[in-house]
This record gives sequence, C-alpha cells and structure tokens, in this order.
Amino acid sequence: MKKIILASLIASAAFGSAAFAESDNACGNVPKDKWMTEDAMKAKAVAMGYEVRQVKVEGTCYEVYGIKDGKKVEDLFNPETGEQVGAD
Repeated sequence: MKKIILASLIASAAFGSAAFAESDNACGNVPKDKWMTEDAMKAKAVAMGYEVRQVKVEGTCYEVYGIKDGKKVEDLFNPETGEQVGAD
C-alpha cells in the first residue's frame, strides 16, 4: 500500500511540473524591459471581459486572478502581447 501511495505522489509531482513548464514556455523568454506594464495587462484583461482582482508575475507569464463569465479564474498571459496562453 505504501508503494502505491508513493508512486502516486511521484507521478503527481512529475505531471504537475510538466504542466507548469508547458505554460511557462507558452509565454516565451521575453526580456522584462519588453513586457507590458501590469496596469496595461490589467486594462487588456478588463477589455477581454475579466473583472480583475490581481495581476502578478508567474514564471515568464502574467497571471490574472479575477472573475470571468461569473466564475473565478487564474489565467496566464504572454507578458509582451497580452495574449491568453493558458489557465492555472
């Protein structure tokens, strides 16, 4: 039984890391001096229909916390273009 639990934990950690890395790659490796400001990202998200609660840096992406279509969201955006690249 312990082996099954251990194997499950290892698999969860491996797949979780892979998903995060995939989202990070979708944002690219744009130098910070080319990123739009957090205020500009917030304005773009509002224009896309988000009720923004917070914008923060997550790896090489912006992560927008808020509400869209009546649901809580944590979505990832390319910091240079403001394009949505994933959901967390």
